[in-house]
This record gives sequence, C-alpha cells and structure tokens, in this order.
Amino acid sequence: MRLSVLDQSTAAQGRTQDVAIRETLELARHCDALGYHRYWVSEHHASDSIVGTAPEVLMAAIAATTQRIRVGSAGVMLPHYAALKVAEQFRVLEAIAPGRIDLGVGRAPGSDQLTAYALNPHSNAAKEFPRQVFELQAWVSDAPLQQGHPFGALKAHPRGPTSPQIWILGSSDYGARLAAHFGLPYAFAYFFSDGDGVEHALDLYRRNYRPSERHPEPHATICVWALAADTQAQARHQARTRELSRVERERGVRRALVSPEEAAAHPYTPAELAMIERIRSRAFVGTGQHVADALSALAARLSLDELVIVTWTYDPAPRHRSYELLAAAFDLE
Repeated sequence: MRLSVLDQSTAAQGRTQDVAIRETLELARHCDALGYHRYWVSEHHASDSIVGTAPEVLMAAIAATTQRIRVGSAGVMLPHYAALKVAEQFRVLEAIAPGRIDLGVGRAPGSDQLTAYALNPHSNAAKEFPRQVFELQAWVSDAPLQQGHPFGALKAHPRGPTSPQIWILGSSDYGARLAAHFGLPYAFAYFFSDGDGVEHALDLYRRNYRPSERHPEPHATICVWALAADTQAQARHQARTRELSRVERERGVRRALVSPEEAAAHPYTPAELAMIERIRSRAFVGTGQHVADALSALAARLSLDELVIVTWTYDPAPRHRSYELLAAAFDLE
C-alpha cells in the first residue's frame, strides 16, 4: 500500500494566514522523510480556512526542499487559466524536480461564483474543460495536437527527458468519465462527501477506460480524511476542530480553524449534533493501527493500492504525529 498526502494549507485562529503556507512546507519535508509517496497541495480562493491559492508556487518551494517524494496539485482549477500557461508552469516544476511532478486538474471553481468570475471573466470556461485537458495533455507530454489544430505549432517549454504526470480530480461521474476517455489517472475526493458515490465513480472509470501510451491500465486513488493519535481519546479530541468546521461550512461559514477546546464548547443545535454523529460514524479517527486497519479495509474493498490522506488539526504537532503513526502502521520506508 502506498500512502500519499493532500495538504490544504489550513489557517488557524490566532495565527496569520501566511503561517499556514510555511507549515505546509514543513509538513512536506516531514512526510518526505517518513516515506509518503506523493505530496499534493490544493487550490482554493476567497476562504479564511483554506488559504493555498497558488499550488504551482507552493509546489516549487516543496520540490526544491524535498528529496524523493512526488509533488503535485490537487488540483489546479483549470477553467481559471490558459492551458498553455499551466503546461509551461508545470514544465518548469518538472525541471526543478525531474520525474517527481504531478499535475492534478479539476473543473470546480474552488471558490464562490463571483471569485471565479474575477479569476476568469470568460463565462463558458468550465464548458471548455475537456478541450483544455486535451491540449494540456499534448503540451505536457510533447505529443502533437491533431492536424489542423489552431495551436498545433506551439510547444510548452522548458522541455526535458521527463514530463509531469496528469491526474483528473473529481467527486462525480463527470471526472471519472473524462479521465477514462483521455486515459489518465483519476483521484476521487472521498472526503468531500464521506465516500458517497465512490464505488459508482470508480466503476465508471475502470469500465470506460481507454488505454493511453503512458497509462495502458487505469490508475485510481481516493483522497480520504483521517486522523491518528496515540490514544482514541486524543484523536477524538483533535477531530473536534474539523467537526465544527464541517458544521459551519453547511451554513456558508469558512473561518479559520478553532482549537478543539473551543469546538467542544460550541453551542450545537440538535440538528448539528446529529450531523456530527453522522460524521463520526464514517470518520477514520483513532489510534494509528485502528485507522490503518480501517483504511486498509477500504482500499481492499475498492481495489486500490494507494490512498491520499488529508488531515486537519488546529496545531501542527498533532497533524505531524498523525502522519508519523500512519507511516509506522503501514510500515512505510
């Protein structure tokens, strides 16, 4: 089993948002030493809780300060940008860390509609996503675009002996079908909805997969929220931060993370308490071995040989410890 990391650069109350970016760099180095396979960073806008707005910039710093871990985006929200510019950015990243760059792309705005419009006023941007993926795939891999394509003579620089690996990210049938059509790896955002629809999406992807030169077989993973601690009680305590964040997100509130003590003292309504119980019933929270056993069972059920772990905590130390415990439980090298 390969374990990878998704870091969303979460901000915490009492600390300025720039601290979250430096914590991402520190955690990346830690996970590199622990033996994790990939380290992915996300793109979000207009959020006081998730402040990683420029994954390509953050990836450059991670790639330059790690040794062996793959570094990627989960993802670049492609409709905001020109595909050629993204290809060039990731070609530069590939030159910084040859053979270690993942280019995960998604169609969602990663923000509200007004912010999405400010990033790209072109109203049909999301509808152009398949065309953008097609062009991006060609520019990243040095494959020619079809004859007569208006951009057929263009190339993305700098070029070299290796190229980034493209992933399609999603949480619905759309991303699964698109990844299958283009013969690309697919990552399902399991943590968005606690796994609802994952079996159907993976089945669609595998049944409809069209082999590509780089990926003759389908290659899928899922991003799962998990938290491990030395005791079950400690893990449950630290998870309270995320539980309150999930409750507030339902009300449209995206504030910086609060401490588990503050989250525990929050005056929850009966409906919110019921929501938390549903979250806990599906959560991967506990000791390292407990969480590892649950994750292994999930991976076996879905026929996966890699999982991507995302973990939120108010303080960085419990998050570092969580990744340490999972690395030990899975015997990462």
